[in-house]
Amino acid sequence: MPILQKDTFEFISRSPEQTQRIGIRLGWYLHAEDVICLTGELGSGKTTLVKGIAKGWGTDDAVTSPTFVLINQYSRPDDSELYHLDAYRLNSSAEAEDLDLERLISTGPLIVEWPERISSSLPSESLWIEMSWVADEQRQMVFKPKGKRYRELLNKLMENMIKSLP
Repeated sequence: MPILQKDTFEFISRSPEQTQRIGIRLGWYLHAEDVICLTGELGSGKTTLVKGIAKGWGTDDAVTSPTFVLINQYSRPDDSELYHLDAYRLNSSAEAEDLDLERLISTGPLIVEWPERISSSLPSESLWIEMSWVADEQRQMVFKPKGKRYRELLNKLMENMIKSLP
């Protein structure tokens, strides 16, 4: 698990199941107002990671890509909400602001795919995860925290992952 630079963590997932397990661990630590930004080309594993995040966060809802509906909303038994936004079809930050991102962020964690398309509408502090295809079953994930909350979140995730090593 090499460190590329201070406060950055790189991980190579060896399977979709492993990508989901990492997402589950990340989901355990999410709270309302958390923003997770996922970048990467089509097929890089973003939705697979979101499936794990949502499960770890506590929903039993089926997770799908919100490409055509823009936002999927997932619930858990305590009536908390997790929001999954796909910004691929948005052309500007103004379009994102029409979605009332502030309200979404204030009421539940927000996961954004293609965040670079609306970055000026997102909080300055968030966790960015750059995903890329390595091989048929392998995906590279580079975690980049922006802000104290996200450095702490990443540290918890890394500690959890290290504890699970054989």
